[in-house]
Amino acid sequence: MRIPASYPMALLAALLALVPVYILITLASDATAVFDSHNLKILGNTLSLMVLTVIGSILIGVPLAFISAYVQLPFKKLWLVLFAAPLAIPSYIGAFTLYAAFGPGGEINQLLGFETPPIYGLTGAAIVMTLYTFPFVMLTTRSSLLSLDASMVNAARTLGMSMPMSVFKVILPRVINGIAAGSLLVALYTLSDFGTPAMMRLDTFTRVIYVEYNAFGLSRAAMLSLQLMVIVGFLLFIESQIKTASERHGRPLMLFPSNGQKLAMLVTFLPVLLLAICLPLAIFTLWLARDGVADFDFSIAWNSAYASGIAAIVAVVVAVPVAHAALSGKVGRIMERVTYFGFGIPGIVMGTALVYGGLQLPLLYQTLALLVIAYVLRFLPLAVGSVRTSTEHLDSSLIKSARVLGASPREAFMRITLPLTLRGIIAGAALVFLESMRELEATLLLGPTGFETLSTYLWRVYEAGYFGRAAIPGLLLVVISACGLAIMLSGEKRSQLEH
Repeated sequence: MRIPASYPMALLAALLALVPVYILITLASDATAVFDSHNLKILGNTLSLMVLTVIGSILIGVPLAFISAYVQLPFKKLWLVLFAAPLAIPSYIGAFTLYAAFGPGGEINQLLGFETPPIYGLTGAAIVMTLYTFPFVMLTTRSSLLSLDASMVNAARTLGMSMPMSVFKVILPRVINGIAAGSLLVALYTLSDFGTPAMMRLDTFTRVIYVEYNAFGLSRAAMLSLQLMVIVGFLLFIESQIKTASERHGRPLMLFPSNGQKLAMLVTFLPVLLLAICLPLAIFTLWLARDGVADFDFSIAWNSAYASGIAAIVAVVVAVPVAHAALSGKVGRIMERVTYFGFGIPGIVMGTALVYGGLQLPLLYQTLALLVIAYVLRFLPLAVGSVRTSTEHLDSSLIKSARVLGASPREAFMRITLPLTLRGIIAGAALVFLESMRELEATLLLGPTGFETLSTYLWRVYEAGYFGRAAIPGLLLVVISACGLAIMLSGEKRSQLEH
């Protein structure tokens, strides 16, 4: 039996994805206590934040999914972009600006003269996480809603059922998987986020792992990381069992509410958009007008782009054989699924594992190479998914014809496969680049001494209390993240056209 040429590289990528787990298990074996009262408190805080965020995201995301899918609003595409726009702002930026805006002495207090309650702790963290994760629920639910046939609702209405009752008895039961899929994405994001709990002063797994690392408690940090990974692994297993609708089976439902009803819908959700989008942009603009750009070293932006660019190139080089291996057979699919494990490991956990790995390999410790490895292990699945999708749509008869005409496998790949899948490769590289630019946790732990990026600079000025210096890096990260959102929404548009 001939082994596909893509298998060796795919196997190497899969083995590398398992290295952080092996390191954490080795480190955690030295920990003295697995569970104590402090651990239980951390677990309680983490799960409470996750549950509150999921509930909040459902309460906001599901109604917005109905509005964006079914309600005929003026400038409908614009509203969809606005509803999804919070994904373009990293949650730690939202936490930073909300923390700075509210409370005694906050920006709102200074500008308007009245005090607002401070935002911190579990309540503050849940508010921030909800504001920046509800689009996950909205987008997955909206996808399910668009796949439903309007005839079911029309039949229910014909039989005398009111529209609200039709929603609860006919539509919601059929989109529960979409809601669940989005909720699990919210839960995974909440568990892996470090910046928001840290800025809101809430002890969750991610924050305490960072504290333990800074206190040279690598074994305890590893033990906490493994506990967090167990929860993440359980959620990833549940997510893999959920299937959402992907094909349209009929004409979608269309609702035409009165102008008053449309206004009521928009007014209801306007505070969400103001807090999630307008407030951070307004705060950064205020700081920029107040402090200017003189104090910002633009080499920091170059550092971010340089490290992320290298990670993007390496990721697509590795992703191409992994994607081809996944399409060539069951063994290849298994190797591909193993590489996805890195995406499920929170950045703080990946950083903790690779710090120890770097200590064992002095040539890698405190180097840019180790940081790039972390980025690649974390975001390789983004590149693999993009490359695989473009490769699946490739007409295999073209490659077979080239081989029949005497082209070698390498020639067939270079002259046919590569040009036809180039769009997917570029999209995958762009996603890895953008996510690497936003990555905070792994960069904090693995960045070389003196190597500052946009995300770590934001963290440093937050710790030092020099909030005004966050304007330039904050706005740059928002613009970069907006590019990632544009890629995601354009992907949604292409998938709708294909179906």
